[in-house]
Amino acid sequence: MHQAKDTIPAKIDTPAAVARQQTGFGTAREYGELSGEYFTLTAGTDITQLLEGLEDDACQCPHWGYVLEGALTVGYTDGSEETDVAGDLFYWPPGHTVRADEDTEIVLFSPQDEHTTVLEHMRDRMTDDE
Repeated sequence: MHQAKDTIPAKIDTPAAVARQQTGFGTAREYGELSGEYFTLTAGTDITQLLEGLEDDACQCPHWGYVLEGALTVGYTDGSEETDVAGDLFYWPPGHTVRADEDTEIVLFSPQDEHTTVLEHMRDRMTDDE
């Protein structure tokens, strides 16, 4: 699920401040501690091969985030895809992979234990390929 900033409902809209809130944007109740993460991806970066060996060869950790600049395509295990671009707020449920369509910077909020496991798996796969 992704949503452009201008489509998020404004709860406060004054000349001095605008506060937008999209409710129902995923839940983290069952995950515990979250980590804040900043990713920089160059155009063409595709993490699909680095996820091989995980369940369904996909990241099984949910993420909430924001695209600061660029664009990326998120592929899901059900075969669907979405493109998230600069200014989009997003939620990626478990069962996804990511490909940067342009040089891209994103901020993620992820369950820290689950995503640490995924990042370590990816790092190990990169070491194996060297």
